[in-house]
Amino acid sequence: MKTAALILAAGRGTRAGGELPKQWQKLMGRQVISYAIEVFKRHPKISHVALVMNADDIVAPLTPDIAPDQIITGGETRQASVLAGLEALKDSADAVLIHDGARPLIAPNVIDRVIDALQTHPGAAPALPVTDALWHGEDGTVAGMQDRAGLFRAQTPQGFHLPEILSAHRANQTDAADDVAVARAAGLDVTIVTGDESNIKITTRDDFARAAKLMDNKMDVRCGNGFDVHRFGPGDHVWLCGVKLPFDHGLQGHSDADVGMHAVTDAIYGALGAGDIGQHFPPSDPQWKGAASHIFLEHAVSLAERSGYRISNVDCTLICEFPKIGPHQDAMKTALAKIMKLDTNRLSVKATTSERLGFTGRGEGIAAMATATLVTA
Repeated sequence: MKTAALILAAGRGTRAGGELPKQWQKLMGRQVISYAIEVFKRHPKISHVALVMNADDIVAPLTPDIAPDQIITGGETRQASVLAGLEALKDSADAVLIHDGARPLIAPNVIDRVIDALQTHPGAAPALPVTDALWHGEDGTVAGMQDRAGLFRAQTPQGFHLPEILSAHRANQTDAADDVAVARAAGLDVTIVTGDESNIKITTRDDFARAAKLMDNKMDVRCGNGFDVHRFGPGDHVWLCGVKLPFDHGLQGHSDADVGMHAVTDAIYGALGAGDIGQHFPPSDPQWKGAASHIFLEHAVSLAERSGYRISNVDCTLICEFPKIGPHQDAMKTALAKIMKLDTNRLSVKATTSERLGFTGRGEGIAAMATATLVTA
């Protein structure tokens, strides 16, 4: 099932205060909306991320963290915005997850639960049971009690088979509270999956501080190092950090011997406590002979994502007398950034010599060292 994410960011959010709508205000140094986009962009089960924006915001500058696959102009109401988004996605996905952009702390495992439930249900949404006592109030006093049995606090993303929820929205004539209400009005069953207490919606000014505190408590930072060496041998080129450089020697190895990419890959494995390339791709296995090193790096990146981490930054140093690295640094950063889904400003590729000392100084090969920092997604 091909699943798209539809993130709603067209509202004005006036209760939160500020000169900008709440989704465009800063939270921990970044725009609120950027967090949800990043989580969905990095999720391996999401094929497409669309952002619904107010027409007045389309020209607003988007930070590098915000990189949706598609931007859609919203309508006058939330339902009009959702309908516009569904119409735009109708030919590109089988299922859709509709998420409030003002919920920045959406966890990948909540997304997983919604998607898994859609395998057997036309609709699924996360929620948490109500545990507090509930009162009816009149004129500031308690006027009665409300039984909390069977009551849930609704969250997003709310997921649906796309054709069914699109038909439901086209037919809807009421001011529904959310997309589950629209689905139920159309006769669709919506199953409840377990939500997350951290998946709060920013509504008032106090919610910014609450979200920041939750982010501080959730943040897990991992650091890993990688080191690799390959010797020179016969050949007419070398692969370094995903770039093919013409040279009068080649690097020898079981794979394509991309020493820089190997160091970066091992740095990610190291941050995860997941061993090294040799454990995941044994050189004794003939299927990896001559393999392109991007296969190893892609595996490490995917493993990080599945473990709930995103790569924050990577620093790679190539140690050699030749070939010259400087003219190719930008191309190397671009190649690595594409695989790791990073902005190039979060990557460093540089080179140094060993002052003619040791095997690299004698021109016998190339060494590389790398450091990778991972943070919770």
